[in-house]
Amino acid sequence: MILTPLPRTPDGDIPAPVLTELTALYASNREFHALSGDFPDPDDVRPEQVAAALADELAHPGAQVLLARSAGRLVGLVVTLAEHPDPADPDPWIGLLMVDANAQRQGYGRRLASLTEDRFRSAGHTAVRLGVLDATPKSLAFWTALGYEVIGHREDRALGRPCAILRKALSTPLRTPRRAARVAVVDPDGSVFLFRYDNVEVGVHWALPGGGLEADERPSEGALRELHEETGWTDLTHPGLLVHTWEHDFTLPHSRLRSSGGTPIVGPVHQHEHIYVTHGPHREPTGPHLAAAHAEDGILTWDWWTRKKLAEAPEPLWPPSLARLLDNWQGV
Repeated sequence: MILTPLPRTPDGDIPAPVLTELTALYASNREFHALSGDFPDPDDVRPEQVAAALADELAHPGAQVLLARSAGRLVGLVVTLAEHPDPADPDPWIGLLMVDANAQRQGYGRRLASLTEDRFRSAGHTAVRLGVLDATPKSLAFWTALGYEVIGHREDRALGRPCAILRKALSTPLRTPRRAARVAVVDPDGSVFLFRYDNVEVGVHWALPGGGLEADERPSEGALRELHEETGWTDLTHPGLLVHTWEHDFTLPHSRLRSSGGTPIVGPVHQHEHIYVTHGPHREPTGPHLAAAHAEDGILTWDWWTRKKLAEAPEPLWPPSLARLLDNWQGV
C-alpha cells in the first residue's frame, strides 16, 4: 500500500478522475454515512458533496488528505490534523480513516492506520488522538483493537454529535525492514496452494509458501528455499515468473527468522515481498519436520484454492490481488 497526498489542480480542485474514485469510495460506505449523517442521502453520494466534504477537512490548519492505493487501485483514505483546534490538545489527530467497503476484511484498515502512525512518529509525535461517533460502534471496536484507549467523551465540533475520544501512545519503535519472497504453485486445474496463518498482529489470513530472505540471498533463491522447507516439494527447482512485489506490515514473533542483514529480529516488521508463480502437481506437503516448522511459523493448515474461492476470498488473503495476478499470469 502506498500513501500519497490528495492531488489538486492549479485552481485547487480535485482532478475529475480522482474525484470519481473518491465518490465511489465514499458511496461504498453507505452504512457508516447512514449512522453519521455526513451526507443528506447515503444512497446518493455525489461528487460535488465529496469535494465539499474534503474541502472542509482541508480548511483546518495543518490538515492533510492522504490516498491509499494498492496495485494502483484506490482502497482508502485518511485525513490527518497536525494539531487539534483546541490549543490545550498537544497531539495530532486522525480526522477520518475510510476503506472501500468492497475491500474490507483484507487488512487495509490496519495497514492504513499503521502507516499513518508511522508518519506521526517520524515527525516526532509521541501520541495520536481521534474521535469516534457514539453511533458507530464498529468503528470503536476497530480502533480499540489497534490499541487506542477511550480517554473521554464530548460532542464533535462540526455537528454536535456525541463522540468518544481515543488516544494511543506512539512509543513503539519503527518497524524493521525485512525482505521476503513467496511462490504461488498452481496445479493443472488452476488451483493455487495456500497456507492459513495466525499472526499476533493481523490475525488469521491465507498466504503463499515463503518467508524472509537470508543475508545476500536473491529473492528467487529465497523463494525456492522457503518453498522446499515449508512443503517438502524439492522436485520444484525453479520459482517461476516474478509477477508482483508488494509491502505489508505484521509482527514477527520468532527469533529464528532473520532481517536483511542476517541478524535475528522480533517484533513489528515492514516486509517487502516478491511473488513468483510456477506450475506444480496437486498434492499434500510432505516431510518429517513440517509439523514443527508450521507450528513455529503460525501455520494452522493448508488448502488448494480454486479460482472461484479466490474470487470470493472468505478470509483475508496475501497478497489481496492474488486472483488478478494469476489471471494475468495465465494470459502470458
